[in-house]
Amino acid sequence: MILHRVNLRPFVAVYTFNIYFSLMKTLSLKLDDDIFHEAEEITGVLQVARNRYINEAVSMYNRVNKRRLLKTQLAKESALTSQDSMDILYEFEKLIDEN
Repeated sequence: MILHRVNLRPFVAVYTFNIYFSLMKTLSLKLDDDIFHEAEEITGVLQVARNRYINEAVSMYNRVNKRRLLKTQLAKESALTSQDSMDILYEFEKLIDEN
């Protein structure tokens, strides 16, 4: 278990707990200079290792993209079932009108 302490302001700190069970993979990564320098500044202020910072960034980006893919999939499936839903609604309305 790894405990990270991040000082946001004087007298305010955020603690995060991370438990890692998987093996790490080696990756060669080329970053634009401005992105690299910005990441270096932020990791210095947060006192987080560059590797941990990039791992967390990729993890967050994966979550965002999984949500986007799920949204697209749900929209497609909803479009496929919309006509059936309208047909069922029409049948229920007919039943209500008959009573």
